[in-house]
Amino acid sequence: MKKIIFNEDAIIGEVESVNAGKVIVALQESSASTGIHSAKIGELIAIATSNHSVFTIGSVTDIRRSYAQSSDDGMIDDKSIGSMLTVVNQLESVFIGTLLTVQGTRVNRFKRGIEDFPSPGDKVYSFESDNLTLFMNSITELSEAISPLTLGKYAIDKKSVANLNGDKFFQKHAAILGSTGSGKSWLVSKLLEEASNLDYSNIIVFDIHGEYHTLTTGEDGFAKYLKIAGPSDAELRNDLLYLPFWTLNREELQSIVLDRNDRDAPNQANRFNQHILEQKQATVADSADTIEITGDSPIPFRMSTLLSALKQDDEGSGVSSSTGKSIKGPWNGKLTRFIARLEAKSQDRRYAFMFNPPEETYSYGWLQNLYQMLLSTIQGETGIKVIDFSAVPSDVLPTVTGVIGRLIFDLQSWIHAENRTPVALVCDEAHLYLPTRDLITANESQPVRNFERIAKEGRKYGLSLVVVSQRPADLNRTILSQCNNFIVLRLTNGTDQSSVRTMLPDSMSQFLNQLPVLDTGEAIAVGDAVIMPTRIVLDKPKFEPDSNTKRFWNDWNQRPFDLGILQQAIINMRAQTYLTNEDDEE
Repeated sequence: MKKIIFNEDAIIGEVESVNAGKVIVALQESSASTGIHSAKIGELIAIATSNHSVFTIGSVTDIRRSYAQSSDDGMIDDKSIGSMLTVVNQLESVFIGTLLTVQGTRVNRFKRGIEDFPSPGDKVYSFESDNLTLFMNSITELSEAISPLTLGKYAIDKKSVANLNGDKFFQKHAAILGSTGSGKSWLVSKLLEEASNLDYSNIIVFDIHGEYHTLTTGEDGFAKYLKIAGPSDAELRNDLLYLPFWTLNREELQSIVLDRNDRDAPNQANRFNQHILEQKQATVADSADTIEITGDSPIPFRMSTLLSALKQDDEGSGVSSSTGKSIKGPWNGKLTRFIARLEAKSQDRRYAFMFNPPEETYSYGWLQNLYQMLLSTIQGETGIKVIDFSAVPSDVLPTVTGVIGRLIFDLQSWIHAENRTPVALVCDEAHLYLPTRDLITANESQPVRNFERIAKEGRKYGLSLVVVSQRPADLNRTILSQCNNFIVLRLTNGTDQSSVRTMLPDSMSQFLNQLPVLDTGEAIAVGDAVIMPTRIVLDKPKFEPDSNTKRFWNDWNQRPFDLGILQQAIINMRAQTYLTNEDDEE
């Protein structure tokens, strides 16, 4: 590769002042090739150091012009009062790294961190076209050496491919944030498309609105489609996902059916947990396994048997040892309200995938089938699974997502470290089920704690989160704080901008000042996965998600409201699932 050489005609000014995070540059007088006309927001500058082969690299964040009084004490003439003023042009830049034009036998090596801070008077250079291309190419080559994840082109040099470090992107959690219509779905589709090129990628997408189904269709579809079974689904299918109640741990089940404000809640929890443990032990005793289990062990049991045992407690009686008369048992009347809530949940068709699954799901070995649907990476088959949650009611959405997340975390934690296959969870529209503490409801607290645990401990077990949201201000702060990589698209809301800025170091947050003016499909990438914080123009994905913004004015002019569609929508609403005309005929 050709060595970067900064010529004298590329000098735009000198360092005026410097601190640990930024530098102020006094610009030379404007001309065709130098001065304020050659400095633009977001562009790179190179600052000479005491070592002629080492340059400190910065990114321009501010450009300003001011006027200072001239030192000439002569008489004011008739030309202009302006003759007494001197134009002062300055730019402000944040540090992003160090360029070594020569390092041993290699040239144009960029690294994070500042090797030599500049001093007042040091020369400042702009990146001419050829030098900029060489510099961006050196970054691209460095990225290619460490698991490239290609998302687009660098905005400052569209000839250079923008590569991220795929390992670091997933290892330390990531956040994709941007207002609606900014290109988030494009970015997620491009990310999944890149991952599909790997032989054994293992990614689970929580598709809340069903917009990624396009990635699963056609001959070239690279993802597997799964759907949470709806109220009308009553049989096993390869694309239906059931979560039987016995796969939930005790805290998850209690969060659904136990009212903590009930004065008898401790008694209800006690008997509930005891009967569950006894029934699971009975199931194990009937199997070939000889293992010791706990109440949280995922062992099948019957809800009808559990309800019968609880009713016996609630209606139980005894005989007084002193009088010999019949008396109420210790649990008599204390479980009535709890039983009513449990029966109501069991009969709620919205929870049919959990409380009324097909008979096959009660099999002792069915748990392996569930995990195979979620995690299998058989050669020749896709390891990317898109789970469609669009038919799941919003009030049970946190429960469903939380159970799936916890099931995968538990399995990963019980696999020996050397045998683990890394798994990533892409949580689309994460603010809907991972809200901040002040927005959380009682039913959401346990599912959110499941994801908080994944955010804090998942890296040790090969489990990563990629949270996607249009409202970062409403997103759980614990989870967002654990993300070390951010790809931020256009954000126009000041509260959302502030919430992102607080998650980043002060030196990097300057890049986020560009967020309101980003075009659709442009993003700022910051974090461990990028060589330097940079603005990226995203490539168009091969499979576009079904999330295109409706053309209101155009559609109003061309498309009438179809009564056939209305009839079908009402049928779907009543059935709480998406049916087709063929389904209706059957």
